[in-house]
Amino acid sequence: MVQKMPGSVVQIETRPLYNGNEEAQGVKILHRVFWSFNPYIRAFRHCKPLVQIDGTHLYRKYKGTPLVAVAQDGNQNIVPIAFALVEGETADAWHFFLRNLLIHIGSNFLRAFKVPHLQKLVVNIGYSRTVEEYNINYKGLEERGEAYARWCDAIGLRHWVLAFDEGHRWGHMTTNLVECINSVLKGARNLPVLALVRAIYYKLNELFTRKSAETHERKRAGYMYSAFAQQRIEASMQQAGNIVVHLFDRRNEVFEVREMTTKKVLVVDLARRRCDCGHFQVERIPCRHVIACCANQHLDWQLYVHDMYKMTEVRKVYRFEFTPLGDRDTWPAYEGPTLVANPALRRTSKGRPKLIRYLNEMDSRDMRGPRICRLCGAQGHSQSRCPQRAGPSGAGS
Repeated sequence: MVQKMPGSVVQIETRPLYNGNEEAQGVKILHRVFWSFNPYIRAFRHCKPLVQIDGTHLYRKYKGTPLVAVAQDGNQNIVPIAFALVEGETADAWHFFLRNLLIHIGSNFLRAFKVPHLQKLVVNIGYSRTVEEYNINYKGLEERGEAYARWCDAIGLRHWVLAFDEGHRWGHMTTNLVECINSVLKGARNLPVLALVRAIYYKLNELFTRKSAETHERKRAGYMYSAFAQQRIEASMQQAGNIVVHLFDRRNEVFEVREMTTKKVLVVDLARRRCDCGHFQVERIPCRHVIACCANQHLDWQLYVHDMYKMTEVRKVYRFEFTPLGDRDTWPAYEGPTLVANPALRRTSKGRPKLIRYLNEMDSRDMRGPRICRLCGAQGHSQSRCPQRAGPSGAGS
């Protein structure tokens, strides 16, 4: 893959194969493999600086866990950036994957406390976009148990609450993006390793080709921003008419705005790209308060739309092309050990479970002798299947 498409990354870990006490020469057990295709490596430079990771499982002959990392472009499209095949979701396996990906993972509240009824409250705390909203939700959790609040405190606010993460998560709080990729790859998860990688290769090439055509068509139609950003901007413009703006610092672009419908007062800091509503710094798209301030001072609101949402940037995500693999006979010669599957991961064959206890005369047919029909006295069949039995069964026999 690396020779066919330079710039791709492959990391393989193997283990020795033993024949008795001697190590087999020229043969290794495939332990783990990490790979990333070059078009997706280059595409990630033009995506949101956010990675979501998750694991699924293999079907059929061998056990194993495919790990997937994905990003998102400016139009909310999923962009897979890395894959791995490991023995399971163990600490060592995740370390292997994350070491190559250079990111970290967090904790799960429900693993520490078996209180499903508090899950929604904890989720609301994480989704709090303002300090005021966070304080209200946090107080509700603290009232239900101080231990729950202390557990959340130990994580660190910037690691899981939108109001304090300085916009690093771009509003994402779950790994739903990865779950979508898992469903797409479901048909390939019953294949051997080589066929699995090949299937993913062609699926991602198809995805790249389709998204490239879509972005080209939107750009040709004259759209400046992605469909997602365009919807957000149009909604903000419709709501900006009911906002009163008071200028406090023209040089530093600091404003105070009042919503006529809710009477809520908020501060907008255009220089720091912040609004008390929280949406501006989280999504990097002008909210209704920013639109109102720009209109009041005759400022260009387009300056406050992040480049990630511009069609020129979205098109860059899909401008890189996959290389046809061609027939295997045309591939460069492989030099290295023969890789075999890990026999320890082989699944137990389906069918009737094998007995592991010693048999006795009460349950072993071999010990009881051949079966004898009670109707005719012949050996080899029972009374219910006797040819001399009257009725449709007997006539049919």
